[in-house]
Amino acid sequence: MGFFDKLKEGLKKTKNAITERIDQVLVSFGKIDEELFDELEEILITSDVGTEATLRIIEDLKKKVKENKITDPLKVKELLKDELKELLSIGSTELNVEASPSVIVVVGVNGVGKTTSIGKIANQLKQKGKKVVMAAADTFRAAAIDQLEIWANRVGVELIKHSEGSDPAAVVFDAIQAVKARKSDVLICDTAGRLHNKKNLMDELKKIFRIIDRELPEASKEVLLVLDATTGQNAIVQAKTFKEVSPVSGIVLTKLDGTAKGGIVIAISSELNIPVKLIGVGEKIDDLQRFNADEFVEALFS
Repeated sequence: MGFFDKLKEGLKKTKNAITERIDQVLVSFGKIDEELFDELEEILITSDVGTEATLRIIEDLKKKVKENKITDPLKVKELLKDELKELLSIGSTELNVEASPSVIVVVGVNGVGKTTSIGKIANQLKQKGKKVVMAAADTFRAAAIDQLEIWANRVGVELIKHSEGSDPAAVVFDAIQAVKARKSDVLICDTAGRLHNKKNLMDELKKIFRIIDRELPEASKEVLLVLDATTGQNAIVQAKTFKEVSPVSGIVLTKLDGTAKGGIVIAISSELNIPVKLIGVGEKIDDLQRFNADEFVEALFS
């Protein structure tokens, strides 16, 4: 099964929540009027597309319907698809790892699939012929270090770790020395995701970024925020917090296959103006793939 088919399969629940309801509304209306737009607005808002993004979509739809003198409700669907593709196409979805060395710092709360995402990203990079080192800088939980070690062994990359409770920045420092010594291409750093203590998180991340800037000033840097699609609007709240404490450059959205809240992809792109770079639609090692706005919308509407 190719990734597009997996995506279609994974978006089934979201499709039931959004597209099928939109189809029903468009079929049941004989003409395009205010009531039709109200119905579409309600479907989008209740499907975790978010109020801000929904209002923007509906406004643009009204404008395009007027400009193109469209009277058939069924034609609104194509306009909506174009609107969503446009909204989701912000920034590059390529991982910024062309320079060698490159650093990817991965942030996000515990339980969103951070460690698994790191393992899958490391696997992808290794398959492209890159030499990868992982840093277990989430020293707050022993389980995080153990889990990362399992992935490092599975993928066949080097892991730099210290004991639980040690200074995360020290782990990153040692990992950078390993990257320099072995002439590795990419360093991927796991970090702790303790949101209830924002001050600690901020200080910890600042220290990590300072060390990276000092030790690898020339490296290209990517800060990926991992979010769990099943948490819906809560993912936006988390994203806003992490945006405050770190220069997030891309989103990794996991567990899209387990939720009817796939509309959250649209809310994230619209409200945060950060590109969704990778999406996960399953447990397998290759079920995390680069996000493609056109494919996503086509999978949602096909």
